Amino acid sequence: MSKLPIFEDKTYKDLTEIPPGDYDTCTFVDCKLAGADLTGRLFTDCSFTDCDLTNAKLHETALKTVAFEGCKLLGLHFDDCRDFLFRVSFTNCNLELVTFQEWKLKGTEFKNCTLRETDFTAADLQEASFDDCDLNRAIFERTDLRKADFRSARNYRFSPQENRLKGARFSVEGLPGLLAAYGIVVG
Repeated sequence: MSKLPIFEDKTYKDLTEIPPGDYDTCTFVDCKLAGADLTGRLFTDCSFTDCDLTNAKLHETALKTVAFEGCKLLGLHFDDCRDFLFRVSFTNCNLELVTFQEWKLKGTEFKNCTLRETDFTAADLQEASFDDCDLNRAIFERTDLRKADFRSARNYRFSPQENRLKGARFSVEGLPGLLAAYGIVVG
C-alpha cells in the first residue's frame, strides 16, 4: 500500500482540485472546489477561507481541527468523513442543506452562519454554540443539545421532548421556536 504525500505549512490559492495527500497546517484561500472529490484526504490544523466546497465529496475525508471561514458549503455530507479526531469550526459560512446525522460535534462553534435545512438528526451537539446563526428549517430530532448555546440564534424550531436540552441556553425571543411543537403561540 503506497503512502500518500505529506504537505506541510503551505498556502494554496485559487485551486480547483486538491490532490490526494495529508495536509498539515495548510491554508486554502479562494479555492473553487464545488463538486470536488476530496475522498481520503487528511486535513490537520488547516483552514479554508472564502472557498466554495458546494457538493464536494467527503467520503473518508479526515478533518482534524479544521476552520472554515466565509465558505460556501452547500449540500455537504460531513457524516461521510472519518469520525476519528473530527473537529471543525465555522465562521461566516453558508451551510445550507448540510448533513451531520449521528455525528459527534461536541463543542463545535458556528458563528454567523446560515444553517438552513441542515440535518442534525441524532447528532451530539453538547456545548455547541450557534452564535448569530440562522437555523431556519434545520432538523433537530433525537439530538443531544445539552449545554448548547442558542441565545443569539434565530429561526429554530424543535421539540424539547424529542431532544436532550438540559442546560441549553436560549433567549426569550427564541421561546416560540421551542413552544411551537405544543401548538403554543407566543406574542
